[in-house]
Amino acid sequence: MKRLSALFGLCLSLLAPMASATTFTFTAIPDEDESALRSRFDKVAAYLETQLGVEVKYVPVKSYSAAVTAFRNNQVQLAWFGGLSGVQARRLVPGSEAIAQGYEDQFFKSFLIAHHSTGLAKGDGFPAIEGYTFTFGSKDSTSGRLMPQFYVEQHLGKKPEDLFKRVGFSGDHSRTIAQVEAGVYQVGAVNYKVWESAVAQGKVDTSKVAVIWESPEYPDYQWTARAGLDASFGAGFKDKLTKALLEMKDPDLLASFPRQSFVPASNQDYVPVETVAKAIGLLD
Repeated sequence: MKRLSALFGLCLSLLAPMASATTFTFTAIPDEDESALRSRFDKVAAYLETQLGVEVKYVPVKSYSAAVTAFRNNQVQLAWFGGLSGVQARRLVPGSEAIAQGYEDQFFKSFLIAHHSTGLAKGDGFPAIEGYTFTFGSKDSTSGRLMPQFYVEQHLGKKPEDLFKRVGFSGDHSRTIAQVEAGVYQVGAVNYKVWESAVAQGKVDTSKVAVIWESPEYPDYQWTARAGLDASFGAGFKDKLTKALLEMKDPDLLASFPRQSFVPASNQDYVPVETVAKAIGLLD
């Protein structure tokens, strides 16, 4: 009897890793406050479960770099990355692929915003922001750091630390808006989608903070699938996942991103992001 119990226990221990491998996990860069992300991605997990026929779990992370690390370590097999974090992740895990992007992510933009006390306003040229305090979003954000820094350097000919009285990194776009509105920083760089959504929801006092410049368009967010999905979850799984993301039609789900739809993406789409990251020293 003891021998049978031991054998049964051994079988269970051998089966446990197999059972955990049937859970498909994904994460997302923390570009907004945690409650908004949890609400959005728990709904995405439920949708993917119905489409993929496996248990799906959303794994929150505290930073952009933590999202990349989770992907590298196979703690997640899919991630909603920004342009730069996606490039970083795919470089660390060869064979990984960008498989879908929001329709709007083909033509993404950054805004520069300023506190009303600066007197800065939107005009035809690049704003005269030298000498002010300035905050980016996350250090690894495409729309909150990479592209704004590139254009600041291109137009003003200096590195941020040589241009501004003080340079900060708020951590996410929601915090950037809040800090500039409160006057903690005079100028900041934000994702245009987060700004427009916050304004539409009445979360921004536009008498205190306003957009003073918008960038040219560039490719940004995308779903990146880790290499080896078919080996872990069965033949055709990556194609099934891609199809599920491209056919995400629920207006409530799409509005939470917010995106009008998802369209195909490829690694090649993000070569411009990689080129800019190398140009300003964020990638070697």
